[in-house]
This record gives sequence, C-alpha cells and structure tokens, in this order.
Amino acid sequence: MRTPRAARALLAGVYLRGIGLHRRPLPGEEPTALQPEPRGAAINTQRVQGFSSSSDCALQVCVVGSGPAGFYAAQHVLKKSAIVDVYEKLPVPFGLVRFGVAPDHPEVKNVINSFTQTMHHGRCSFYGNITVGKDISVEELKQAYHVVILAYGAQDNLMLEIPGESLHGVYSARSIVEWYNGVPGIQNLNPDLSCETAVILGQGNVALDVARILISPIDLLKKTDITSYSLEAIAASKVKRVLIVGRRGPLQVAFTIKELREMVNLPGARPLFNPSDFEGLREIIKDKPRPRKRLTELMVKTALEKPSAKEAKRQEEAAKEWGLRFLRSPVQILPTSDGKHVAGIRLSVNKLEGSGESLRSIQTEELEDVECGLVLSSIGYKSHPISSSFPFDNKKRVIPNHLGRVLNTPGLYCSGWVKRGPTGVILTTMNDSFETAESVVKDVKSGSLNLSVPKAGFSAVQALLQQRGVCLVSFPGWEKINEAELAKGAKLGKSREKLSNVEEMLQVANQ
Repeated sequence: MRTPRAARALLAGVYLRGIGLHRRPLPGEEPTALQPEPRGAAINTQRVQGFSSSSDCALQVCVVGSGPAGFYAAQHVLKKSAIVDVYEKLPVPFGLVRFGVAPDHPEVKNVINSFTQTMHHGRCSFYGNITVGKDISVEELKQAYHVVILAYGAQDNLMLEIPGESLHGVYSARSIVEWYNGVPGIQNLNPDLSCETAVILGQGNVALDVARILISPIDLLKKTDITSYSLEAIAASKVKRVLIVGRRGPLQVAFTIKELREMVNLPGARPLFNPSDFEGLREIIKDKPRPRKRLTELMVKTALEKPSAKEAKRQEEAAKEWGLRFLRSPVQILPTSDGKHVAGIRLSVNKLEGSGESLRSIQTEELEDVECGLVLSSIGYKSHPISSSFPFDNKKRVIPNHLGRVLNTPGLYCSGWVKRGPTGVILTTMNDSFETAESVVKDVKSGSLNLSVPKAGFSAVQALLQQRGVCLVSFPGWEKINEAELAKGAKLGKSREKLSNVEEMLQVANQ
C-alpha cells in the first residue's frame, strides 16, 4: 500500500545521502539497511541472512536495466543480504535520470547520488554494454541467478499511424530528448529547425520539456549538460512558435504545475492561450483535488487575467511564443509540393463524451489545418518483449504480473514501466519497485523460491560474454567516463559534456 509520508521521507533520505548526510531509519527499518558495505568487503556466499532457512545459499539477484526501477529494486533486496548484479544495454547507468530528464532540471538528477552509493555497496555490481536478449538470453540469466528482475523500461514510441508520418520534419519527442541528452547513436539526428512553427502532439511533461528547450534562451542552456551539438543547432534554430496540441480539454492535461509554471515564466517567450478554452473552469474545479485545481487555476489566470505592467512588458518584448491547443487530434501531416517535407498538419476538432474514467474524445467532421514545418509526436511510449521465454501482453505492452511476479514464470519478476506501463514519476517508480522487491523477499521467506541450489551469478555470465566477445563496462569504468565528462564540461564552462559515442565510452572506461 502506498504510504505518502513514508515515501516523502524516503525521498528526503535519498537527497540527504546524496550530499553526504544520513537520515534516521524509518519505522521498522534496520538502522544500517541502506548504508553501503565497503567495496570489496567479504561476501557471505553460503547463507542469506535475514531469511528463515539455515540451508539457504546466497541469494543471487540479477536486475536488467539501470534506471530508477532497477536501482530501487536493487536497493531493497540488498537489505536482505542478497548479491545483486545490475545489467545495462548502454555503457553508462541511470537510464531516464541521465537521458530523460531535461538539461535545465539538474535537481531531478540528485537521485543519481543515491544510486551511486548503491553501486558502491560490497554486494552490488554494475555491468554495462550488455544487451539482454542479444548478448545474453533471459534463460541464461535464470540459470545463473535465483532471481531475475526485468526493469528495462519502455524503449519504443507509440506511432501516430496517419498519412505523412514519414515526411522529413516529423520526429518523436523522445528522439529529440535523446538527441539533446546525448543518447549514443542519435547524435546525428539533425532535426530540421529551419521553420518558424513547430507542433507538438501530446500534452504531458515531455511535450512541455521539449517545447521549453526549443525556445529557451541559449544563455539558460549553455551551462547545463545539454550536448554541444544540440546547443549549437538550437542556437541557430528559426523556430519562434510552438503549439502543444491535445485531443482532450484543459482539465485532462497530463503535465504538472511545475512544468506549466516554467513555460509561463520562460524568459523571451509569451503564452498564446485562447480565452474561450478556459471560461467557466473556475466553477468546475472547485471540488477537484488540489494539484489539479492549482494547475487549472494557473492556466485560467494566464488566459483570462490581465497581466501586471511588468509581465505585459515582458510578453511584449518576447521574440518567441507558445500555446496550448485543445480538443484536436492529428488526421494527416501535410506535405510540401515536392512531397518530401512537412508543410502543415491537419487536425480534427473533437468533442468530449462521458465523464470520469469513461471520458473520451470523439473526432467530428470539422477539420483545421495548421501551417508548420516541424511535427513532434509525444503521445507515449511502449515496451517490447526481449525474449519469448516469458509472457507479454501485446495489447497493454507490459509483462503480465502480480505484484511484480511474472505470471507462470517462477524466479522472474518485473518493475517499472515494463511492469505497469509508461506512466508516473520517480516517486511512482520507487513505490512500484519496492513492491516488486518485497515480492522477492516474501517468496524467499515462504520457500516458493528454491535457494537450496547455489547459483554461479556473474561468474557464469562472464564466461559466456567472454566467449561472445562482449566488452562490458564495470562501475569503476563508468566512473572514468564520468570524470572525463565532467572535465570536458569544465573546459566548456558547462556542468558536463556527455560522451555520446559508444566506442569512445569503451575506450575511456578501459583506460
């Protein structure tokens, strides 16, 4: 069960540990549960302390994916004296904390301090540049470990599935995020920023992040860890207007008040709201939960209230603008005369039917064309199966599970987006991952997981990887990459300059 107070305390603990302090244990928590053992400390490979059976071997746990879902699950099972190995497809850890958080949100990345402390634990190891399902199979991992936790996230994008989607100038918002955050293999995306108007389809936090980065003053970005090649492209961009389009109304937007407030106050940019979209909303939201009420009130205030003299002057002097468009769904991306590039987008005007959970947007016959040269799709992500050895729901795009236990597959668990779908924030993922890890703990204690047979763990996997010529990156290897990025960033006057080439990463890691 979710306990908000305990969750907030845990998050506070994450931050405090990240800056070298310690917190008091939560009720029922062992005082030293989250403190790291010295790297290289002796590991008890004969028994799992904290579990009931005296004949149990060391619990060998493999976590596939090094984002928040993987690290939080690892933190929890480490409390029970398990040996935990975290595998990652990329040479570097931290998943969406490194590659999904906007460059101008460094405070969100503080959780990396906690994850780093976890990797310094004597019973926890990181192995990067290993693609599970290609370099090593899930079945081979199950043979090497008592427990395998799948936490590899949602790596694909939902498609628009409309005519014109393949035109030059159409991108997923995710690819833009990966481009400016330095995901290896996408540095040559080179999005076309030569137009004045961009349309973003979707009204979640990612949509607002991308909109903000596209029209932010360069002076605000150049000291962040944004990649130099994307910073150069954004500096030369001709995009002056960003329209953020949603299929439902202002009461159904998926972004948070923090993201909206940043957009409203963004230097050099003014909001373009249609007042009629917000008339009467103050009465409707009176009984809404406080977060939704505050969010809607900010939109209403921005759209309907006369700005102060200072704000009016700021908006008047702004060279760029952005706006929210509601009750619109994409029907077709319109091509230029040569049929190759984006010239605009055709939207259907929608109406809402139903209420509550049954509320749906219905397309009408009314259409609206918007001239633009850039279309970014931010309608969601989807997971995919990395093996045929476990069940996968192709409709919901998740692994069927009960409290993180993969159905009909003993010893296999899942956590994060591949478990529940691509929704929520880091706090949601933390609670979700603790739930999965607790299922592991309960299954060990109940005896439904057999620990009487010792497992070889990484030593078995290492032999297979060596045979297959896979060059892995350990956590000390990542720390070399980290030092190189910090040093490179310091020379450029930035917090960090990320390495975005796998070969370069491997070279630095193995120096």
